[in-house]
Amino acid sequence: MCQIVLMQRALVKATVAFAVLVAFAAEALAQPDATDWDLSAREFEQRSGGSSDLFGRPGGAATTHKATLDALDKILSSSRLSAFDRSLYLGIRAYQLSRLGREADSLRDVTEMAKALPEGWSAVLAGIVPELAGGGDRAAALRTLDYGLQRKPGDPRLAVGQAQVYLQIAEFDHALDLLDLALAGATTESERRAALFVRGHADFDLGRYDEAAADFDAFLTGRPLLKSRMPSLLWRYAAQVRAKREARSALARDLDNENLDEWPGPIAKFLLGRIPAGELEVAAETGEAAKRANGKCPAAFFIAIDAIHRGAKQRAREQLQLAQARCPTVSEFNWAASSELKRL
Repeated sequence: MCQIVLMQRALVKATVAFAVLVAFAAEALAQPDATDWDLSAREFEQRSGGSSDLFGRPGGAATTHKATLDALDKILSSSRLSAFDRSLYLGIRAYQLSRLGREADSLRDVTEMAKALPEGWSAVLAGIVPELAGGGDRAAALRTLDYGLQRKPGDPRLAVGQAQVYLQIAEFDHALDLLDLALAGATTESERRAALFVRGHADFDLGRYDEAAADFDAFLTGRPLLKSRMPSLLWRYAAQVRAKREARSALARDLDNENLDEWPGPIAKFLLGRIPAGELEVAAETGEAAKRANGKCPAAFFIAIDAIHRGAKQRAREQLQLAQARCPTVSEFNWAASSELKRL
């Protein structure tokens, strides 16, 4: 199984897995007049479309973490887990153990991941830990990924994962250095594409728009399907606009006669001048695929990019602030919106 598929599976299953763990812990700890749930769990539930009510459930932080670990221990005690699922839950537990300062146990779980899924464990770890880091404990996330690099030095996927965590805390230069190393060490096309796409975001956040456009353009090579091309096409457009280059003709050429009705196609239709901003906002809020993808987040960002292109700075600021509010901290749109606001 190729690594990019492993990462995609890991992201989806980790979101569901963590939401289940939080629900388990919430039910076990329900008591009156106690503290709120930790932020990482809250963000996972929000990103998976669940109700925030789960996170109003009480329980002190230490007790909550213990309940989560107990749930993970119970799941991992099963002999019926597939190799992929065992690696996935070990990765989640490794991060939780690091949050609690149990570093030897965290390193042990990363080692067990490598035994459970020898060909894909690093892709799983790199896929889930940056998402888990969104709750605010980036130090634990970086340590967990570092344990992976101790096991597999120079692994491009793990370097990309660390870069994503550094992007969350606006350490863009550090992220860029890691991504340069990841790209230099890539041995497969999927590793190369992952490094290119994330490096494009580091470049964009640093205001290196020409370099960002080049990275997003390079990512497109050998990607025939619209679904896999669309994110990079939209980000290339944004980078070209910010570099004060003509962007619409390149987007129109690459989309040609593609059907843009399915999300995120309406964003491209808006950027091409085929629909107004109001129609894009309606599509982002009402379409089933858009709602599943939190479409209001990228819609606000690209409306802001269009406003910048037209010289409407106040409109751009308002939409960038809206993107900040709508997009989770693990989102590239959140990083870019924050960076762009500083430059306006």
